[in-house]
Amino acid sequence: MTLPPLPDMILEPMVRAALMEDLGTMGDITTRTVIPQGMTHTAHLRAREGGVVSGMQIARIAFLLIDPSVAVRTLAGDGDRIAEGEVLMEIHGAAAAILSAERVALNFAGRLSGIATLTAAHVAETTGTRARITCTRKTTPGLRLAEKQAVLHGGGFNHRFSLSDAILIKDNHIAAAGGIRPVLRAVRANASHMMRVEIEVDRLDQLAEVLDEGGADVVLLDNMDTATLREAVSMAAGRVVLEASGNMRLGRIAEVAATGVDYISSGSLTHSARTLDLGLDF
Repeated sequence: MTLPPLPDMILEPMVRAALMEDLGTMGDITTRTVIPQGMTHTAHLRAREGGVVSGMQIARIAFLLIDPSVAVRTLAGDGDRIAEGEVLMEIHGAAAAILSAERVALNFAGRLSGIATLTAAHVAETTGTRARITCTRKTTPGLRLAEKQAVLHGGGFNHRFSLSDAILIKDNHIAAAGGIRPVLRAVRANASHMMRVEIEVDRLDQLAEVLDEGGADVVLLDNMDTATLREAVSMAAGRVVLEASGNMRLGRIAEVAATGVDYISSGSLTHSARTLDLGLDF
C-alpha cells in the first residue's frame, strides 16, 4: 500500500532512542577498534525471504543520524511486495557509520516488515467482502506509531492511536458505570459532538440494548462465534458500524469477513507478528 511518508522529524525520536540504547555510554567500541578511520564501503540491505516491506524510512533515518554524509538509496519503498534475495536499500559511506547503525536499522525494518506481511495476509482473506482489517493498541511501548504505519503498509487500517482519540466503552467501563444505558446516556450528556463513540458487547441482548438506546457510532462485537456475528449484522441492519474482535486468528478471517461486518480488529497484527528476515551485507 503506497502512502505518503511521515515527516522524518516525527520518527526521529524513536530511532534516536534506539541508537542511544545500542551505542551505550562508549559508542561502538568494536567498530572503533577494528575499522580504520576514513574507510568507506557500500552495503546492501537485502531480503532473505519474501513479504511486504515496512521500515525503510526508519532504516534510512538510522544511518543518517549516525552520519548525515552517508548516501542511502532506497530501492524498495514501504508497502512494496518483496522477493527473497531482493536488495531493498544501498548504503554507501563511512564503514564505521554503517556498522554502528546496522542493528537498529535491521531491528526496525525486520519488525515492521513482519507486521506489514502479516497484515497483508489478513487483508487477502477479506477479498470480495466489505470487511477491513484493523489493528489495536496492543503495540510495543514506544513504537506504536511505527507499528501502526506498518499495518497501513500491509493494506490494513488503524484503530485509535491513544485513549484520547475516541470514546471506546469497554466491558469494564460498563460494569463500573452500571450498565449499557447509563454509559450511553453519560456520553450523550458529556461528550463533544465531534467525538465518535464505540461500545463493546459480547451478547446479542446487549447489542439490542445499544440499538434501542442509541448514542453509539460503532459496536465492537467481542468474542462472538461466526453464527452470532452473522445474526448481529442482521440485527444492526446498517444502523451502526460493526467491528468483530477477539480470537481473530488468520485462519478464521475469511469466514468472519463473510458475515458482513465492517471491520475485523486483531491485536496479533502487532503483538504476534514474526520478524521478517532481512540482512545487511558489505
